[in-house]
Amino acid sequence: MKFYKIVLGAFLGTLIALVINFFIKVGVVSSMISSLSKDTETSTTVKPNSVLYMKLDYDIADRTADNPFGSLNFQSMESKDGTGLNDILRNIEHAKTDPNIKGIYLELSSIPTSTATIQEIRSKLIEFKDSGKFVVAYGENYGQSAYYLASVADKIYLNPEGMVDLHGMASQIMFYKHLFEKLGVEMQIVRGPNNRFKSAVEPYFLDKMSEANREQMDKLLGSVWGEILTAISQSRNISVEQLNQIADNLETMFDAQKAKEYGLVDALYFKDQLLEEMKGLTGSNKSVNAVMNANYAKSYKAKNSSKNEIAVIYASGQIFDGKGMEEQGIYSDNLSKTIREARQDDNVKAIVLRVNSPGGSAAASAIIGHELDLAKETKPVIVSMGNYAASGGYWISAKGDYIFADPTTLTGSIGVFGTFPNAKGFLNDKIGLTFDVAKTNENADFGSITQPLTEFQHNKLQEMVVKTYDDFTKRVAEGRGLRQTYVDSIGQGRVWAGIDAIGLGLVDQLGDMEDAIAYAAEKASLGSDYKITEWPKQKDFFTRLMESVNNSDDKLDAAMKQKLGVYYNYYQGLENLNNNTGIQARMPFDLVIE
Repeated sequence: MKFYKIVLGAFLGTLIALVINFFIKVGVVSSMISSLSKDTETSTTVKPNSVLYMKLDYDIADRTADNPFGSLNFQSMESKDGTGLNDILRNIEHAKTDPNIKGIYLELSSIPTSTATIQEIRSKLIEFKDSGKFVVAYGENYGQSAYYLASVADKIYLNPEGMVDLHGMASQIMFYKHLFEKLGVEMQIVRGPNNRFKSAVEPYFLDKMSEANREQMDKLLGSVWGEILTAISQSRNISVEQLNQIADNLETMFDAQKAKEYGLVDALYFKDQLLEEMKGLTGSNKSVNAVMNANYAKSYKAKNSSKNEIAVIYASGQIFDGKGMEEQGIYSDNLSKTIREARQDDNVKAIVLRVNSPGGSAAASAIIGHELDLAKETKPVIVSMGNYAASGGYWISAKGDYIFADPTTLTGSIGVFGTFPNAKGFLNDKIGLTFDVAKTNENADFGSITQPLTEFQHNKLQEMVVKTYDDFTKRVAEGRGLRQTYVDSIGQGRVWAGIDAIGLGLVDQLGDMEDAIAYAAEKASLGSDYKITEWPKQKDFFTRLMESVNNSDDKLDAAMKQKLGVYYNYYQGLENLNNNTGIQARMPFDLVIE
């Protein structure tokens, strides 16, 4: 009896604590709502002689999340900038002519985002420098991605105890073959006959890269690394050959003085020395006025009364069937509805589809592609490719009127595969579970993980994969004005960098989202009489907050990303085992600089 009293007491105590915690959170949120309602147009006043301060130490999304509390992170209750690429580019553009902004200060260490995003920011900073205002970079250490961006600055400063980590690019792939053998799990794989570069399934049955995959990886890494080195070489007046030598020998990995000697940085400063330098640049006798990205975006408002709209539709993440939370990826029902609404809106004169996706479900890609085809019949549809527009991401892009990509965009990957796990060995031999089935038809239990595919089922899936690949290559051929046999020759699942894709006819022009918008305005004959609207319309912040609080998957993913850091990609690879079941048009790997 005493035991039950203890258990009951512990249960009630926990329950009461949870209730109290809930009401505290409600009180905090209510207080914030009350405060917000007093001033719904909260803005930032920029003082004279200020600097735009950019600390880009987060994975930069294409679009800033709507958050009335600015940079406050509700998970940690800490203030941290999370400005999206759209507002970062707008901020730099506005700062060019803002009389209160003297220059831009980049505080950099590591930027856990893809190369194409960094490239767009870097290009915009080059434009900013034409205004005559300064760009200064400071880092206690510089990772490769951070240094690539920092190299655009007029002056680069490094902590005397820091380093410039310049070591080249590598892509490490994790293979599961021996793990599956130990577990008694078989991944039953179906690929098209011409999909030799579609290496997403190779980790399931190989223990190292195939020759085809190594060929495409060497080409891809070489193209992206070449873009990075060329940019650094031009900015710092150091030859590409010398930069490669520095990387090969890890010359500046642990030696700040050598980084200065080689000309990678201009001076070795502690933070207080940097601040003194900044005072001189801004003409301040006291502290330096710095305004963060998130706050600066609130200091100005685009004033445009035009009724003509260019709808920028964001398609970010892996592609899934049906409906889902837009923050978690591209869902066919959600995105199709958004495109349909933009198509039917008479004020929308052109659409810019911003694609940042490695692909996913082939069926979902086809559904989204069809909706874009309908939109194209009524107004220009221009594609802007971000970090990725590969496989399913390229499927939905292929019939755009014109395609822009960054030089380091990962695109193509025109190929299809299917995976169906057979866990019979694991279930029977490892944990002692057996199964029996009653069925009305020969293939009523098709797709069950408790048994292997029959020869008939495998052949049917093979037919489906071959047909889907034929549909894919036919769509690309029609959209790009190419022969289908040629598309097959450059397809076969192969991933290309944007700089290479343009010569193959997969992309029309190298350029960023601003270039795509300008081209859309030209195609729609709008001149300068238009305003930009962003789609899909973001949900109310508090709705998204409650969804986030209730979504345990979101919390787990955020926690894993924070704890694992650069190793998060391996965890994500294991997660993709679940997402890759069925017929997929997905890029075979994820690529990061660090």
